[in-house]
Amino acid sequence: MHRRMRTLIAAGVAVTAVGAVAPTLTGGQATRPERRTTRRALTGVGLAAAAALAASTVAAAPVPASAEPAARQAAVWSQDFDGAAGSAPDPSVWNLETGAGGWGNGELQNYTTSRSNSALDGNGNLVITAQREGDGSYTSARLTTQNKYTAQYGRVEARIKMPRGQGIWPAFWMLGADLPTNSWPSAGEIDVMENVGFEPHRVHGTVHGPGYSGSEGLSGTWQHPQGWSIADDFHTFAVDWAPGSITWSVDGQVYHQVTPASTGGDPWVFDKPFFIILNVAVGGAWPGYPDGSTALPQRMVVDYVRVTQ
Repeated sequence: MHRRMRTLIAAGVAVTAVGAVAPTLTGGQATRPERRTTRRALTGVGLAAAAALAASTVAAAPVPASAEPAARQAAVWSQDFDGAAGSAPDPSVWNLETGAGGWGNGELQNYTTSRSNSALDGNGNLVITAQREGDGSYTSARLTTQNKYTAQYGRVEARIKMPRGQGIWPAFWMLGADLPTNSWPSAGEIDVMENVGFEPHRVHGTVHGPGYSGSEGLSGTWQHPQGWSIADDFHTFAVDWAPGSITWSVDGQVYHQVTPASTGGDPWVFDKPFFIILNVAVGGAWPGYPDGSTALPQRMVVDYVRVTQ
């Protein structure tokens, strides 16, 4: 989920292609080394797709028709986070991964099972809290549905109010369910949403697979039409996923699409089940590190995670 960005100018609008860093597996968990500096331009097909979708960054852009059908579809799986304040997210659905050590990216947080880092708020939300402890260390939470729930096709979406601040790095993403038997990047990664605190008005959506991982991940960027901070309010982050295509949107505005033609002849690895991940990292090579401007604790508030077909 960690990237270096490069900017392409398509149809007069700046869009980005972002390369993430390959993870290694530690105890069954996906971790990533620091970002590489090599860069790759999108192929002609990928650039054409970026140009066709770039208008979503323009203020007052209409909601694309392709983003509408899921509203008429039925939810086949939903987490609405109803429950008493302070209770844990449903353990039959969510794993709480733990550990520190940088997660391959120089991150500072220790992921814990503590309710101070992940809990329901009693108002139908899951809250993931990144905070600084009394000893100066950072803690946060990382939730996955690995071996408990997988999605394949449909709209995968979450309504989220983001945290903010330099060095804060929230993400909503998916990994191929055949991990760790099939190693990364062959297992595939779909980043539905990532934000880094130094870009408060932008989010990124990316896929990684064999031949287009690390700095060569295939990515697009959505920018708030008014340039406002995304953390000011809830937003719905989604992918519409079908055999042979993945399309990203924010609040119904499409901004990025990939197909097998986007991979430049490398394998397309997204026609299979994936599991879901929610986390907030602190620090790392891409977002940089907290500084005097970073107010802690920071909270990612998740209203729901839903799959519709």
